[in-house]
Amino acid sequence: MSSKGFLKEIQDIGEKFLLKLQKLPQAEPVEIACFSVVLLFIVTVLVLTIIACSCCCSSCCGCGGRPDPRHRKSQVRPAAHS
Repeated sequence: MSSKGFLKEIQDIGEKFLLKLQKLPQAEPVEIACFSVVLLFIVTVLVLTIIACSCCCSSCCGCGGRPDPRHRKSQVRPAAHS
């Protein structure tokens, strides 16, 4: 898919989403509940993705900000000759 086609798809989805939001006050309670569940799912996935990426990107320091002992580099020293 070309970038223009992808941008057109995103724009179409955004327009449908805005249209749905405009019609929401007149919608039935079941439709409002379904829309809320879908919106909550999307927000949850985005938040969990951000948390996972932030932990993954800081893997050298670990999620707690402490150095991860598995990623320590050990220096090799030459053997002493006697």
